[in-house]
Amino acid sequence: MDISTQNPTAPPAPQPTEADQKRAARGATRPGDRVFLGFSRGSGIFVLVLMAAIAAFLTYRAAIAISKDEANFFTTFEWNPSGLPPQFGIAVLVFGTVVSSVIAMVIAVPVAVGIALFITHYAPRKLGGTIAYVVDLLAAVPSIVYGLWGALVLVPHLNGLYGWLDDYLGWTGVLQWNGGAPRSLFTVGILLAIMILPIITNVSREVFRQVPQMHEEAALALGATRWEVIRMSVLPFGRSGVISASMLGLGRALGETMAVAMVLSPTFDITASLLDPGGGTFAQNIASKFNEATEMGRDALIASGLVLFVITLVVNGAARLIIARRKEYSGANA
Repeated sequence: MDISTQNPTAPPAPQPTEADQKRAARGATRPGDRVFLGFSRGSGIFVLVLMAAIAAFLTYRAAIAISKDEANFFTTFEWNPSGLPPQFGIAVLVFGTVVSSVIAMVIAVPVAVGIALFITHYAPRKLGGTIAYVVDLLAAVPSIVYGLWGALVLVPHLNGLYGWLDDYLGWTGVLQWNGGAPRSLFTVGILLAIMILPIITNVSREVFRQVPQMHEEAALALGATRWEVIRMSVLPFGRSGVISASMLGLGRALGETMAVAMVLSPTFDITASLLDPGGGTFAQNIASKFNEATEMGRDALIASGLVLFVITLVVNGAARLIIARRKEYSGANA
């Protein structure tokens, strides 16, 4: 080698920047990849545009209704948009929607997680498969069928439960029963819990199946019992997935319409007891009043729909924040 031709003081060759690498990668991309990239990007943009269009429509019609409302839209316990002057408010609807959904979540989430754990870690393969199939069938039942079952079967058979709650917990005032028909927010919560149970169960089941086998084997090798394996390995790994499943179930509970309308005895009043007949939800109120509503009434219902839209967005945003803060529990290296 001719040493005279080497220049040890010469600067090193320039390295390609990240932008150069990206341009080179784009240049080497196949046409099919470019088409798929454009289709995927366009789909994402379309979803954002669609959401923005829905929000704009609801906001425009809601502004028309609220500008003509002679009462406070957020605190009024009345719904009479066709009156002179029009007066309507969403206080009862917010209370009924939130309370019935919370009752449903309190009942459904522990049961759903228990079913998912039983299917994945306790039941024999054939029995677990059968239970999973039955749970999947529950998810396919239409809402109107749940409503019919709730009105014809669930409501007539809740007198005993209501009486028991009144005997032992009626002193709280929240579970005091005055003997009316059990068409209350508590009944709606039970029905919604049954409806969202398969959603939470199915998602939780798939998350628990993704737990790394080495985590469970390591815990067993250290002498852990089956419950300790679940508590130390399975539940921490699947926590973010269970939260996501719960939020999916909550989204259905917030927006359920026909089943609630067939079970609840709607009134624009808030009572201290959850067992007293009455109350209302956003979806039930819209479904029951939209066909007979005047133009002003439809705008008022759309305004209430906007509030439900915002509540749903807030719930999903809160779920995303919770999951983002719990990322340390959601990976194989957790």
